Parts: sequence; structure tokens; C-alpha cells
Amino acid sequence: MLKSELVRALNEKLPELQIRDVELALNCMLGQMADALVGSERIEIRGFGSFDLHRRPPRIARNPKSGEGINLPAKVVVHFKPGKELR
Repeated sequence: MLKSELVRALNEKLPELQIRDVELALNCMLGQMADALVGSERIEIRGFGSFDLHRRPPRIARNPKSGEGINLPAKVVVHFKPGKELR
């Protein structure tokens, strides 16, 4: 589902709101979620799931074609765990 499709679906469920108001609310929510993750906070939405950060240590990977070792730096990735109702 694309963001524009989500905005349209929410607008159909809430016809009293204009589409730009729905889009603004969605953008605010996504912005707050992104800010929380940047601040290393965990996000939990009951009935949907939780978003958390996983830290991956640096490692040496292999180029499959040449077999040469490549140093990969440490990184932080977003991890989503679905809630019971979503599963």
C-alpha cells in the first residue's frame, strides 16, 4: 500500500475530514515516529506491533565473485515486530 492509497482509504472512512487534513495528520504521525527512532526510542502500537532499533556490529563480508573480503561498518537498522492481533 502506498502512502497516497492510505490517505485515500482513511479519507473514505472519515469523510468529514478533507483529504489534506488526513494527509497532514498522517505526515505528523510518521514524522513523530521517525523522530522517536532517531532518538533511540521504542515505538509500540497496541494491536499492531512495535518498532525498535537493532545495532549490527562491523563485520567482514565476502565478494561472491572474487572471494575478496570487504569491511562492512557497524550500522543501526529498524526492526518491526508484529503484535498478536496482526499475526
